[in-house]
Amino acid sequence: MNPIVSIIMGSTSDLPVMEKACQFLNDMQIPFEVNALSAHRTPDAVERFAKGAKARGIRVIIAAAGMAAALPGVIAASTTLPVIGVPIKGMLDGLDAMLSIIQMPPGIPVATVGVNGAMNAAILATEMLALADESVAERLADYKASLGQKIEKANQDLAEVKYEYKTN
Repeated sequence: MNPIVSIIMGSTSDLPVMEKACQFLNDMQIPFEVNALSAHRTPDAVERFAKGAKARGIRVIIAAAGMAAALPGVIAASTTLPVIGVPIKGMLDGLDAMLSIIQMPPGIPVATVGVNGAMNAAILATEMLALADESVAERLADYKASLGQKIEKANQDLAEVKYEYKTN
């Protein structure tokens, strides 16, 4: 089994956030890899990774970084693959990381999810892959249908909550 999604973190301290992306891809039966690379501490390795990812069969890259959050942009500068940036909450509640990721120059786009939005990054990657893979599309559709079922269940549970002046 060869990975088609690559999850890259600035350091292993990002793993507690990125585990949600790993779990979602696993649940969707999408082969993925997880590595730590730093735009500032291992820039040559980041460039080698980005330039070689497509040839290795990677189709989407999810890159997480905090603070200066250069990793997603540095990767995007060296590949034609779609890159999804996940700003990691750190200083300034992750606003610094988010702003670093979304302020890319023309020609070097990075899709960006919310702060600590690893699961949304995995869902977006899955949506991209589903365009060309009907089995992934079916699993994704089932997942999306389950979201509505969770809200219906929540409303059933809320109906059981009693207050003197509650009208529903």
